[in-house]
Amino acid sequence: MQQWGVDLGRQLLDNFKFEISGNQMKKQLWALLLLLALNYLHAAMALPHRILVDTDVDTDDLFALLYLLKLDTAQFDLQAVTINADGWSDAGHAVNHVYDLLHMMGRDDIRVGVGGEGAILEDGTVFPNVGGYLPLIEQGNRQYYPVQQATAQQVMIDVISEAPTSIFMMGAHTNFAIFLMSNPDLKKNVNHVYFMGGGIRSKNRSGCCPVQAGPSCQTGECGDPGNLFTDYTSNPFAEFNIFLDPFAAYQVIHSGIPVTMVPLDATNTIPITKHFFDILQQNQTTYEAQYVFKSLQMVHDSVGDDSFYTSFFMWDSFMAAVAVSIMSKPVKFNGENDFAKMEYMNITVVTSNKPYGISDGSNPFFDGREIPKFHLQKGDVHSGHVQKGLRDPFCISNSGKGKCQDGYTMETTGPEAVHVLAATEAKPNKDPSSPLNREFFVSFLEVLNRRQRSGRFNLTTQFPHYKEIYYRPNFTSKNLGKAVVFDMDMSAGDFIALFYLLKVPVEVVDVKAVLVTPTGWASAATIDVVYDLLHMMGRDDIPVGLGDVFAMNQTDPIFSGVGYCQYIKAIPHGSGGLVDSDTLYGLARQLPRSPRRYTSKTSVDHPKIKQPSALEIWENDVYIVGGYINYGAKDRGNVFTVPSNEHAEFNMFLDPLAAKTVFNSKLNITLIPLGIQRSVSSFSSIQEAIYRAKSTPEVLFSRRLLSLLRRLQEEQPRYRHMDMYLGEILGAVIMAGDDSDLNSIVKVQPITVLAPGTESIDGQMVTDEKHGKPIKVIENVDHIAYYNAIADRLGDEKQSAVMASFDAQKRSWS
Repeated sequence: MQQWGVDLGRQLLDNFKFEISGNQMKKQLWALLLLLALNYLHAAMALPHRILVDTDVDTDDLFALLYLLKLDTAQFDLQAVTINADGWSDAGHAVNHVYDLLHMMGRDDIRVGVGGEGAILEDGTVFPNVGGYLPLIEQGNRQYYPVQQATAQQVMIDVISEAPTSIFMMGAHTNFAIFLMSNPDLKKNVNHVYFMGGGIRSKNRSGCCPVQAGPSCQTGECGDPGNLFTDYTSNPFAEFNIFLDPFAAYQVIHSGIPVTMVPLDATNTIPITKHFFDILQQNQTTYEAQYVFKSLQMVHDSVGDDSFYTSFFMWDSFMAAVAVSIMSKPVKFNGENDFAKMEYMNITVVTSNKPYGISDGSNPFFDGREIPKFHLQKGDVHSGHVQKGLRDPFCISNSGKGKCQDGYTMETTGPEAVHVLAATEAKPNKDPSSPLNREFFVSFLEVLNRRQRSGRFNLTTQFPHYKEIYYRPNFTSKNLGKAVVFDMDMSAGDFIALFYLLKVPVEVVDVKAVLVTPTGWASAATIDVVYDLLHMMGRDDIPVGLGDVFAMNQTDPIFSGVGYCQYIKAIPHGSGGLVDSDTLYGLARQLPRSPRRYTSKTSVDHPKIKQPSALEIWENDVYIVGGYINYGAKDRGNVFTVPSNEHAEFNMFLDPLAAKTVFNSKLNITLIPLGIQRSVSSFSSIQEAIYRAKSTPEVLFSRRLLSLLRRLQEEQPRYRHMDMYLGEILGAVIMAGDDSDLNSIVKVQPITVLAPGTESIDGQMVTDEKHGKPIKVIENVDHIAYYNAIADRLGDEKQSAVMASFDAQKRSWS
């Protein structure tokens, strides 16, 4: 069919060549008629437009995905979704979120890619499957599963090599830039790039004082070209998607592929209005419409009316609609579409600041290198000062407005200029009497509520007997034991330790609360896995407090919602690190679903369901699992990602100032250091003991988790550190009073934690007779007794799970 269209086009072209012997007017008319004929012919005969979406899985990205999934697949065929973890979402939770959304919509056929373990060498050589967890300037039934998850680069290569494809980008450009740099031969198969991002002539509407405001109102980013609300005092020019990886955006825009962008110029003209919000609330006839409204309602309830209607815009969903509208038109000389006014502009992406070619230690592409990375040229536009942080002194001016332009999509002329099609404004509603003031609002509501290609179910309709049950045991007749608060960073060992504590008779240990520390092996969102485990064990009565997301002294002093990653960057993003811990190595989805979930700490309309902070949870005595005491032996600490620091242990290194504060306090501390943990970190021994235990639900889950960790360690070099989690359970055993059978040896030592702010020293422990605090240190245990204690406790049928697994929960709902 397509070939017939091509042949007919060639015949028309031959006729055109024969007939153009007339005057110039006739030539131009024939050219116009020919182009119209070919465009209409292509529209009538062509196969569907193949689309690959690269997304950072922010809220509005999901709206855009739902919009695309509702379109006629005979015209628009969404082939794949790749996840950019260099933005608003972490990889582990984002990939499962996308899987769930596609499953709801009946599209389990759509490929999903995330992460990858490839590297970018110092000379700029790009290896296959680079993860895209970091920007290029720093780079080194479906669910996520370690090693088996398709990577973003694999999915891009597979989809684009099959047939010509259009790319929709809804986040930083890292993934696609890496694809272009490592697969130049496949660039010919990319039809077009559409992206939301940048600001050309835009003026930020956020941070502006109302007309009636008094002199006390201070304007923020009002009128700035960009939207970096966390950073306008140093960079008022950039938009988030471009700022997160300016060099990647430069590579994409300068690639020679046709580009259409929907910048802030246009999205600033389509904020969510109260009329739109109210009409959406009244028109939720599909599950996807209900999902969109609930998502918007959560944002609204978290920030309140005033902020919501001035700061939440139709970003990526608007871009998706503009793109498919352009693609659907047989004639698109100037990006004709239904939703946005368009204009061709000459732009570039600013990747560094003038003066160029002067080395000041800020630019990793040039500083300290004889040959610049990626074969860049000294003195070119990439060789200037690169913004080093939110409060980079280079970027701060006396006027209060920043002067750095990293990530600015700037109009320009000359050899750096790229001719792109840009949306400039959202089109008004064709019906001026409608309460919906934008044409796209009408389309969005109509498409979202279409019965065709609608979502199949939500959780309550997927399972006809679905119930939200809270399990709260009654201990009024029991003499409760030692009150315990369990502080965890949600590593694999922590979950087994929590199982253990919940199995100890409440007459011995009364778990009062769980504190979640998101500065370690898992992100804050993994708190939901903690809720699920507590639900499984019938302990929905235990409050869970969320700690600060930044280590001490790492929060930005001006805007507390952002900060620095001096220590947590030691945690690998990919295999063996965050992407695995956030999903409990792919096994979290086997836990029954708790009705409790993370909710914004600042929920305005629903304060009763707001997420408690760690400071709101009761505290008591302290048992610390972590720290490495250097006795001069050849052994070292375990911060394997920071070779310069030989004697630190992760729990101390990830927040050394907090550790120092705790150890200097008057608390009665028992320390279970790295040395003793290593003596009880044998996979074979703990598995042998647990396989002898009775098959309670918690034993079955622990067996699966331990077996997976051991297999990964044996088969994949990146998982060589998996046994470090096994010793973490020792703290729970000792806290529960089960150490009497362990023949443990305890010695009091004067301990000091070092926290000078130097990477090679932070987190180290030393014995200091003059200034150290006396700490009880566990120095030896009977390791066989330890493994048996874990097996016996987890296999005890008392205080066992009330809901064995998600499969069991689904059976109860069906």
